[in-house]
Amino acid sequence: MFRTTIKGWLAGAALLALTASGACAEVVFNRGNSADPESLDPHKTSTTYEANILRDLFMGLMVQNAKAEVEPGAAESYSVSPDGKTYTFKMRQGALWSDGTPVTADDFVFSWRRLVDPATAAEYAYMLAPVVNAEDITAGKKKPEELGVRAVDPGTFEVTLNAATPYFLEMLTHQSTYALSKPNVEKFGADFVKPGNLVSNGAYVLKEFIPNDHITAVRNDKFYDAANVKIDVVDFIPTEDRSTAMKRFEAGELDSNDDLPTEQLADLKAKFGDQIHIGPYLGTYYYAFKLDKAPWDNVRLRHAVSMAIDRDYLAEKVWQNTMLPAYSFVPPGISGYQPRPAVYASQSQLDREDEARKILTELGYGPDKPLKMEIRFNTSENHKNTAVAIQEQLKPLGIEVTLLNTDTKTHYAHLEQHGDFDIARAGWIADYKDPENFLALCKTGTGNNYSGYSDKDYDRLMGEAAAAATPDARMLALSDAEAIGVARDLCVVPLLFYSYHNLVSSRIKGWEQNVMDVHPTRYLTKE
Repeated sequence: MFRTTIKGWLAGAALLALTASGACAEVVFNRGNSADPESLDPHKTSTTYEANILRDLFMGLMVQNAKAEVEPGAAESYSVSPDGKTYTFKMRQGALWSDGTPVTADDFVFSWRRLVDPATAAEYAYMLAPVVNAEDITAGKKKPEELGVRAVDPGTFEVTLNAATPYFLEMLTHQSTYALSKPNVEKFGADFVKPGNLVSNGAYVLKEFIPNDHITAVRNDKFYDAANVKIDVVDFIPTEDRSTAMKRFEAGELDSNDDLPTEQLADLKAKFGDQIHIGPYLGTYYYAFKLDKAPWDNVRLRHAVSMAIDRDYLAEKVWQNTMLPAYSFVPPGISGYQPRPAVYASQSQLDREDEARKILTELGYGPDKPLKMEIRFNTSENHKNTAVAIQEQLKPLGIEVTLLNTDTKTHYAHLEQHGDFDIARAGWIADYKDPENFLALCKTGTGNNYSGYSDKDYDRLMGEAAAAATPDARMLALSDAEAIGVARDLCVVPLLFYSYHNLVSSRIKGWEQNVMDVHPTRYLTKE
C-alpha cells in the first residue's frame, strides 16, 4: 500500500510538472480569416485572405516582422550596386524546405520565371515588372529564361532591374515573389498545393484543408528559427459571416478574427473592450465598372454614378466611422506623394447629386427610362450594407440597382476571369508602401485590372515613373497618371479608405498594430 501511494504521488507530480512547463500542452491558435483561399499556390493568389495563410507557410527573400518592418528572410543579407539596378542576395545558410532539402538561389530563379511565364496566368505577374525583361515575357515577347535573374551559385541570387526601384525590397515580402520547390512542383503538378504534397520553407507546414471549415498548419521543425516559434498549430477558419464569427469568438472557438460587422461596433466595443483593434490601414475600398460594356463605356455616365454616391454617409453610418471617404485611389500618408482626387471631391453632396442628375438627363435617362445597374459583391455584412446604401442613394436619380452576392472565392474568380458584370466591389490593400502599388492596377493588361481599363497616356506616365531619375520626378509622373486614370477616367471608383478591424483575444500576445495589418503567427504567443 505504501509503495503504491509513493508511485501514484510521483506520477502525479511528474504530470503536474509537465503541465506547468507546457510540455504536454499543444498550443493551438484558432484564427478567423474572412474567406477561404482560391488557391494556395503563391503565384496564383491575389487576396489578403490568401496572404495571411501563405505568410505562415512560406518565406520570401525578405519578410515583414511583427511590426511590418522589412528584414531578411530566405536571404541572410543583400548588397546593391551603386546605380541601384543590381541586387545580390546571399541565401540563408542552413535554411531548408520542409522536406529537408536546402533552399537555394536556383529555387528563386525557377519560381520567378514561373511567375512571369504567360502559361502560369498569374494575376500578380506584374509584380516583377521592375525586373529586366519581365513585362516582355508576360506579354509573350520573350522567354522566361531571359528574365533578369540568375543563380551565381546555390547560395547567391542576383537580380537586375530596369531602373532603381525604391520599393523593391519591400516588394519581396509579397507572396507572389516566394520560392517554390521545383522538384515538388514537377512531381505533383497542380496538386503540389495539397496537404501532404506541399513543401514550404516558412514557419508552418500545411496539414489539412477542409473547404469552408478550416485550414490547419503545424509548426515546421525544419524552419531555421523553429525554436522561437511558440504556437504549435494554427487553424485558419473562414468567417464570411462576421456576426457568427463574433459569437464564436465570445464562445472561445476563435482566438481572433480579421473583420467585424461594423453596424454592431458599439455593442462589440462594450462587450469586448480593448480586444477590438481599429486603426489606419493602407488600403482603398472601391467599385469597378466593366469598361468594355455599354453603357459603362461612357465616362460621363460613370462619373454621374460616382457623384451620386454619398461617401460621407457610407463612412459614418454604414462603417461607423471606421473608414474615411475616398475620392482618390492612392490613400493619404505615403511620403512624397500628392494624391489626385476627382474634381467634385470639394463639392457638397447636394451639388454632386444635381450634376449627376443633369448628366443622366442629357444621356436620356429618367423616370421613363431608368438606368439599370447590378452591383456584384462578395459575402460580408459590411459589403452588403454598403451595396444596399448605394442602392438607396441612387434610386432618387432614376437608377434601378439590383444586387448580386457570391462567396469571396467565386467573386474574385469571376473578376479575375473577366466575367460579365456592371459594377463590382473590390478592395486594394498595399503590398508595399508606394503609390505605384495602387496605380499599377490600371495599367493595360495588369492581372488585377478588373475594369479592363487601357489608356496609352496612362501607361506612358507609369513607364516614365519607373524610369524617373529622381524621386520627385517619379512621384510627379505617378500623380499625373492618377489624374488621368482615376480622376478623369474612373478606371476604379474609390469609395473609402480602409481601417483595419481586428478582434484579438487578450490571450494572444505579440499582436502589433501596423498600417499593413500584417501579423505572422511565428511572432505570436498564446497564454
